Amino acid sequence: MTIAIGDRIPDITLKTNGNQGPEDIATGELFAGKRVVLFAVPGAFTPGCSNTHMPGFVVNADKLLDKVDVVACMAVNDAFVMDAWQKDQNAERITMLADGNAEFARALGLDMDASAGGMGTRSKRFALIANDGVVEYLGVDTKGVEQSSADTVLAQL
Repeated sequence: MTIAIGDRIPDITLKTNGNQGPEDIATGELFAGKRVVLFAVPGAFTPGCSNTHMPGFVVNADKLLDKVDVVACMAVNDAFVMDAWQKDQNAERITMLADGNAEFARALGLDMDASAGGMGTRSKRFALIANDGVVEYLGVDTKGVEQSSADTVLAQL
């Protein structure tokens, strides 16, 4: 079942890259008491994610962070890949979340089978806004980047 507006974000441990390398980050802590924009991509360094999706959030990071506490990007990749992609995209203001085993994507009901393209289980492309862990907006894209774009998210804030 896919998470919906009004639902609470599940508490799953993800990875982020810290000063000493990969560190655990619990979604329960990340979302607690904060307004958070989370957007997810099928894969770091993939063309649509690198050329279209991420750049909108990088360009609009200041506008978003004027309205929310955290802007985070999640992908079914490891923390090292997410760290390299953050640097490649100049996305220092965005918290990068590695869902290496797709546990969070599955818990949200937003996982997809990309094995036909050799990519295994991935996250669907989506964006959500949560306030203290409760979903206020959810936009899922099946093609393109419309429901999950930075512009769409900004319009929802």
